[in-house]
Amino acid sequence: MPRRFLEIHDMTRQEAHGVVNRAIEMKQSRFRSELLAGRTLALIFEKASTRTRVSFEMAVRHLGGSTIYMTQNDSQLGRSEPVEDTIRVLSRYVDGVVMRTFEHSKLTRMWAKTSIPIVNALSDDFHPCQVMGDVMTMVERGADLAKTKVAWVGDGNNMAHSWINAATYFPFELVLACPEGYTPNKDILDAGIKAGGKIRLVTDPLEAIRGAHFVNTDVWASMGQESEAGERMGVFQNYQVDAKAMALAAPGAKFMHCLPAHQGEEVTTEVFESEASIVWDQAENRLHIQKAILEWVYSGGEGTLPYTLAEI
Repeated sequence: MPRRFLEIHDMTRQEAHGVVNRAIEMKQSRFRSELLAGRTLALIFEKASTRTRVSFEMAVRHLGGSTIYMTQNDSQLGRSEPVEDTIRVLSRYVDGVVMRTFEHSKLTRMWAKTSIPIVNALSDDFHPCQVMGDVMTMVERGADLAKTKVAWVGDGNNMAHSWINAATYFPFELVLACPEGYTPNKDILDAGIKAGGKIRLVTDPLEAIRGAHFVNTDVWASMGQESEAGERMGVFQNYQVDAKAMALAAPGAKFMHCLPAHQGEEVTTEVFESEASIVWDQAENRLHIQKAILEWVYSGGEGTLPYTLAEI
């Protein structure tokens, strides 16, 4: 059975820690290999992207493979071909799929019919590669995760869900500040707390930021929510991360954002362009964490992994 990475919990806790450590090693050594030599991955992007597309294309190339880029405009997906049919055809052509889509159910439906690995490059429910890269960025910055508080400020979206998943595997405290009606999926939140994550949900963004070592946010209206943008501007107006809010965070706290950012909305330019901002490190680390994830996917089993599964 091929491996999949649709959400962080598709790895074991030990594997997730090992992949983060491996990504840091890869970055430090400018790692290249022939792991994917002779293999081609299809990148299916129903949502436009800069960082995700380029970082995955380069990750595959650094591992010796090649890619085919597909959108709805140049495939039968744009003519409503069932994803089950698409994956059954692609399974006979390519060696894996990296998909950036809307409904997470498309990924799970494809997985039920696939004979090749599938990696979630973003769905409406989860953004696991981004958050794994963000955990890498915190560790790279020397954070002792057992003594680290992470604040999530804004929409309880796919990023919030993946942060909740990460909090069940990594020992940081996660406090999410979301307005009523825009909180994370209750089942995902409850499961995260039940699994032992140090997770709290509040409505006051300043409560979440107070004493936080990393302050994290995202756009107020994601791709596909353009029609809600005006309404969301009103709902989230008190959730902007500005200098006054950052002053409540722990000394030396860092600002994080998955990008692209709307400066002047969820974050002020003063904070975004400040020394506290580590958004460019986050963006760079997408390349390295995705190389480590692909290595995990294609290594075939725990016994063949080229690194120790040591916890962070």
